[in-house]
Amino acid sequence: MKASLLLVLVCTAVLAAGARADAPREPEALVRRVQEYAQKASAMAKTAFSSVQESEAAQQARRWLEDTADLAKQRLAWLKEQLTELWKRRPAA
Repeated sequence: MKASLLLVLVCTAVLAAGARADAPREPEALVRRVQEYAQKASAMAKTAFSSVQESEAAQQARRWLEDTADLAKQRLAWLKEQLTELWKRRPAA
């Protein structure tokens, strides 16, 4: 068990040394790398969002919402008619 722990520590040290060697020395280069990463992440997010919007589940959800909205409008119109009829039948005081 001690040998495996030592191996993990050595691997971690090698990876850290490699990362440190790859790290840019100038702040401008670091800023450039961060900007590139942010652009890549943004492009990936846009792609993922587009694929979700175009998915069959999203299209079904949109159709369901449209149908439900139409049904709600119909029921609201029916309720309005009923209230109008009720208001007309009300005796004047």
